[in-house]
Amino acid sequence: MVRFHRLLVFLACLVIAVPPAAIYSDAVAQERVQRRTVLDFLFGGFRRRPRATVQPRAQQRVQPRRTQARSQKPKARTKAPQVAAPAAPVMVEKLADARKVLVVGDFVASGIGDGLTEAFLQMPGVTIEARTNGSSGLVRQDYYDWDRQLPALIDEIKPAVVVLSLGANDRQMMAIGGAKEKFRSETWTAEYTRRVEKLAHDARGKDVPLLWVGMPAFPTASMTADMSAFNTIYRNAVEKAGGTFIDIWDGFVDEDGKFVVTGSDINGQQVRLRGSDGVSMTKAGKRKLAFYVEKEIRRLLGDAMTVDGQKQGGEAVSDELVTAPADPADILKTQPISLTDPTLDGGLVLLGGAAPDTTSGRSPRDRMVEKGDFAAAPAGRVDDFRLDKLRPAINVTQAPARQDER
Repeated sequence: MVRFHRLLVFLACLVIAVPPAAIYSDAVAQERVQRRTVLDFLFGGFRRRPRATVQPRAQQRVQPRRTQARSQKPKARTKAPQVAAPAAPVMVEKLADARKVLVVGDFVASGIGDGLTEAFLQMPGVTIEARTNGSSGLVRQDYYDWDRQLPALIDEIKPAVVVLSLGANDRQMMAIGGAKEKFRSETWTAEYTRRVEKLAHDARGKDVPLLWVGMPAFPTASMTADMSAFNTIYRNAVEKAGGTFIDIWDGFVDEDGKFVVTGSDINGQQVRLRGSDGVSMTKAGKRKLAFYVEKEIRRLLGDAMTVDGQKQGGEAVSDELVTAPADPADILKTQPISLTDPTLDGGLVLLGGAAPDTTSGRSPRDRMVEKGDFAAAPAGRVDDFRLDKLRPAINVTQAPARQDER
């Protein structure tokens, strides 16, 4: 009995001394296990649990975390706002007796013809006839002789106006009497001036108005200087023959007189006027070229700007002058405009109730700006400082001295 008692004590001490973590593996120890008592060991309650096999950490596969793919709905592409293309101008059928404008010259004249065609597209009384040769000029008459071609074109087309522009291809040597003359030498300049005068005289000899369009500036400084010299020759020769010289120089240079690629169009918007080579014209540049010629054509063909006696809305340029009265009376006062007045003709009783003078001319503001005259303020108004006329004289009497001052 004593031995059995000692055995129980020994087993109890053994169970207390050995922790459960030393018996089980690390993986099992991490689980929550119910501790067994001594009675479980003695009376058959003890059952061995299968030891869990734990792989080394090096061999443990790290399972990737499965992220649930978010169901993303495809975003609907927002369509860019569609800008409505400008409506193409409606072509108007030309009249049978429409006045013809003959455009002749080099590639600059070709651009003028395109611009004039657009400008007069809706004018049934005017038609544009462009007969240009882009590589022609007055130097190489062996290539294209304008002295012979221009009179023949005038006889064929019978234009009402001739628009001519030449010179962009004339910066080269000239054959004179079998010899080659250097560009812009004295002999070259004299012969070139003679040819310009002859061409202008031949055009005016057909009793047709002549509009000679000058040359624009070009990219290089030397070309620009040559074109400026050409324009001087053209102006003198054309005015001598009775024609009209149209100067377009300022439309294609900046404020310093230098060549520009971009500039304002006929509507004042900044656009590209010259092509990639700096010489040719874009569509906006051609329209701007024609803008300088268009006004003169409208002036010469005033009767063609109407159909059945009616002016074309907004197209015709009126040369009528609006004459003002010789000596209009000054505006002394104006009626105030009331917010509740439907006719906006001013009040009826304020400021005396007098109707404004219908023959009035300059307002008080105009007289102040022009002559420095200020209108006198009406009597009684807050800005009327004539107090001596409105108030009676104030007599200031001396107060009697007090008893203590005597």
